[in-house]
Amino acid sequence: MDFASLTPLEGGWSGQTFLAEAAGERHVVRIYAEPGPRGEQAHEVDAALLRLVRGLLPVADVLEVRRGDPATGMPALLVTSLLPGERGDLVLPRLDDAQLAILGREVGALVATLGAMPQLRPGPFVDGDLRVGTFEGADGLVDWVRQHEPTLAHWSDDERAGLAVVAEEAQELLDSVGRRCLVHSDLNPKNLLVDPTTLRITGLVDWEFAHAGHPFTDLGNVLRFDRAPRYADAVLATYAGARGTPPAVALDLARAADLWALVDLASRHGHNPVADRAERLLRAIAGERDSHAWPASD
Repeated sequence: MDFASLTPLEGGWSGQTFLAEAAGERHVVRIYAEPGPRGEQAHEVDAALLRLVRGLLPVADVLEVRRGDPATGMPALLVTSLLPGERGDLVLPRLDDAQLAILGREVGALVATLGAMPQLRPGPFVDGDLRVGTFEGADGLVDWVRQHEPTLAHWSDDERAGLAVVAEEAQELLDSVGRRCLVHSDLNPKNLLVDPTTLRITGLVDWEFAHAGHPFTDLGNVLRFDRAPRYADAVLATYAGARGTPPAVALDLARAADLWALVDLASRHGHNPVADRAERLLRAIAGERDSHAWPASD
């Protein structure tokens, strides 16, 4: 591997993912220079996840996993193949209704496949054997909202009260689903690679937030901001066909599950455009006391 050839991967937000040349071929190198939620095991967890879903989902081949060396300061590395395709967030805006339906069916099938990969209990993956740990912190969505209230101090009393109501209703709905599954947890168009001609999904990337969790988390992420009717309807219809959950019920559960991420993102408003957009969306949801609400300005 010629590390002198490393160049930042376009669209990467972490600043730790690069393209590299090796034997005339291009590969992806992820450098684990900064400690994350998974600690020193992050590179092994990421590699294990890719190996787990290989053949079921379009993911890269794991080519090399290298532990960090504290003595030399060399960080851990994960080298994978480079997948073809264009980022979904660049493809979606230029599609017509018929094309949106095609891509929606692709996305719905992918989310349904993820939702069919069972886990015994919720929690983070802690090592290369994908042992499941324990989530620390909030005891349910209502408590999660309560913990983040200080970051929403600029909201009105009515908005904060509305969010508490929505959270309570969402938790009751989420509790009606007893099973857990593999959750990508960042399944948005930016992390999907798409063949711009056929609109087939050629890659699902960036597994750093993957965990064992609620089956409707990824569906909520997919439909958080991308709500074009032909696209959303195709996602839901395909998901329903594969998983058996009626589209309207699946959408209710998806919106409920996505509140966890929306609250977390909204608490960081002012730091990046996605957090700002999430805060506007969450504020509309709280104001209307409806998890399906949409801000007038978006």
